Amino acid sequence: MLECLSDLDSALGGLVIRHGRPEEEIPKLAGETGAEEVHFTGDVSPFARKRQDRLGGLEFVAHPGLSVVDDVKGIETQQGRPYTVFSPFYRNWVGLPRREVLGRPPALNIGKGQVPKLADLGLEQEVSDPLRGGETAGRVRLDRWMKDGVADYTHNHDQLGADKTSRLSAYLHFGCVSPREVEEWLPRGAGPDAFRRQLCWRDFYHHVIYHFPRNAKSEFQERYRGTIKWSYAQKAFERWCQGQTGFPLVDAGMRQLLREGWMHNRARLVVGSFLTKDLGIDWRWGERWFMRLLIDGDEANNNGNWQWIASVGVDPQPAFRRIYNPVLHMERFDADGSYVRRYVPELREVPDRYLREPWEMPREVQDEAGCAIGSDYPWPMVDHREARQEALERYRV
Repeated sequence: MLECLSDLDSALGGLVIRHGRPEEEIPKLAGETGAEEVHFTGDVSPFARKRQDRLGGLEFVAHPGLSVVDDVKGIETQQGRPYTVFSPFYRNWVGLPRREVLGRPPALNIGKGQVPKLADLGLEQEVSDPLRGGETAGRVRLDRWMKDGVADYTHNHDQLGADKTSRLSAYLHFGCVSPREVEEWLPRGAGPDAFRRQLCWRDFYHHVIYHFPRNAKSEFQERYRGTIKWSYAQKAFERWCQGQTGFPLVDAGMRQLLREGWMHNRARLVVGSFLTKDLGIDWRWGERWFMRLLIDGDEANNNGNWQWIASVGVDPQPAFRRIYNPVLHMERFDADGSYVRRYVPELREVPDRYLREPWEMPREVQDEAGCAIGSDYPWPMVDHREARQEALERYRV
């Protein structure tokens, strides 16, 4: 966020910056300028709505910007209800009118401020190799994506090794790139159409969190609220967080998160399934860990995706459809092992035939690869087949 603000500060010739609580500083700033209205980008998240409620005495005017369509909360079924299933929402969404893409606003002649450093806020960077923030970096990535990536999105979006995804999510989250503008730039073709569908998923989860704000803390599906016996095993959770589960694809995903503050979407699904289904740990723990480290951490989308993979959200699919086998997923989406080898260095010399299940290596092969199971790399935390059966029982409520 600070990198985004610094980039914007340079582009606009100086941002107006105040330090303090919004309910104190915004009215003061309005008094300095003689403003009677506060214009802002509308946000449907429970946190943002509560923040706005604390700011009394001024008129607030929300503008679209976080979503492709202007009013995600106003999209209704034929019965006048909010959507809880994606496909019919998408069919409605795709035909809605779109706003024009606008240029930059004029600068304000008012006392400026200084963008703080991370240390000034009492914070430090927790990931070692994050993406660079800011509109400048976001536009470079967007331009490259439109020229060299989106046409083949249908074929490449799930392949972990090549990582031919857009990586625009953080720039969309911080407003460096507008989702409406991204859609405007999309050419024709199967790849762009599939990418447009992903933009719709963002709008869908914003729609859901607005209409069902309790989703921020509890399961959408009422039958699972307080009925699933979740595990709260701290040591098991910490092994998952650190990428020490003994399942190479899970560990690669979690270590990518630790290194970059980002994770490939296919890996997000695999690690989420492993936490909630194989380990039986409460999905809220995973959601909080992701929000702590993900640069693109968005309350609506993070919550929606975690409830989706935990089989407790708006998605109507039964739990057994969301129990992912990490070994089979690696075979399908990281066939050459390049993703795992990139993020789990202790497995780099393991032969291909053992990479998906390194615990099957004979001792002499472990010695040759310099990877002793149990010391250099952990034994698997669970037996996936047994964990799957336990998960099916857990959801039978």
